[in-house]
Amino acid sequence: MRIRLTLLSLILFTLSCKDNASEFSKKNGTQQDQSDFFVAFNELDSAYCEKQKNEISYQYNKLINKGDFYGQFLVAKNGKILFEDYQGFAYKEKDDKNGKNKPIHIASVSKVLTAAVILRMVDQEKIGLDDKVSNYLEGFYHKDITVRMLLNHRSGLRHYGYFIERDVKWDRSKRITNQDILKLINSGKIHLESKPGTRFAYCNTNYSLLALIIEKVSGMRYHEAMNELLFKPLGMKNTFVFDYEKHHDTVSQTYKSNRLRLAFDHLDLVYGDKNIYSTARDLLKFDLATYSDNFFSEKLKKEIFKGYSYESKGEKNYGLGIRLREWKEAPTLTYHNGWWHGNTSSYITQKTDTLTIIALSNKMTYNTYKTKKFIALFNPKYPVKLDNNDVGGANE
Repeated sequence: MRIRLTLLSLILFTLSCKDNASEFSKKNGTQQDQSDFFVAFNELDSAYCEKQKNEISYQYNKLINKGDFYGQFLVAKNGKILFEDYQGFAYKEKDDKNGKNKPIHIASVSKVLTAAVILRMVDQEKIGLDDKVSNYLEGFYHKDITVRMLLNHRSGLRHYGYFIERDVKWDRSKRITNQDILKLINSGKIHLESKPGTRFAYCNTNYSLLALIIEKVSGMRYHEAMNELLFKPLGMKNTFVFDYEKHHDTVSQTYKSNRLRLAFDHLDLVYGDKNIYSTARDLLKFDLATYSDNFFSEKLKKEIFKGYSYESKGEKNYGLGIRLREWKEAPTLTYHNGWWHGNTSSYITQKTDTLTIIALSNKMTYNTYKTKKFIALFNPKYPVKLDNNDVGGANE
């Protein structure tokens, strides 16, 4: 009996990391809900899991969770959650706390998901990367802009938040929509910042137009299309597109650093560039699917994860819906950050290390962007140190 118990204890110890991480898969779907996109990752041994969990926990409390964090944090390796934590309030005035199933605004990380649906349509030959935007949006004024240019921010378009203030004096009492943005562009009154295809300029207008292309090609409203084409197939049960009339007083709210709640404003109806609410666990489900050749073809992945903007020297670049840090002596960092009102977000998808790091906050903090420091725990080649102050900004 003693031998049997000892053997059983050894087996349980060896599998403890697998069992702990698989709780997420069993209870939350992971790849059970996305069997078409299943990828078999190498198992991690328990000693490695425990070591990484302790180190991540220490660095998380040192860098991000400094006693007043409102948000979600998750680190996964080979599809296994090594560490996760949930802090603060989703809706403080209602005593509604953040948790693993509580969606919060992911800001510009929404662009990654918008791009994913467009890119899957490219794989399905419903859209061509180098098709003119005017092929999909009738009367589109700037004839030389392509779908690829919207995805990699090389369209030359101006940010709608600026041109509605400076060029048309938009009435702030009226909430602007994606269709309003398109009509203003098509009026010919909104000039380009640069010739299409000549330089990179991060611009939310690009993704508001990509959302309209999704609507045109799918025949569904963006909110429905994202749910039917992405969220449901991947089992992202706590992810949705914000609808002001339906959600404004029930969703997680956004706060200043002093905990004062921020109001919604005239830009909060625009979608595609922002306005997706999700959880760290749901974003992990999405990330795991992107490893599958059934999700993106191998040919398309090469287009997604390469840089397009070399007119200026430096390591920062942008692929198709993903930011890049192209280091000479280390694997390229692939990630996206976000910032909208008091919401900040960071999504790291490091394919070379099968590593996912997600931080979401609904109370204003720049600590969210320190997520990239955590890659140093998994590969010593990265030129990132855990003890310096280089954290980058929302649009880096």
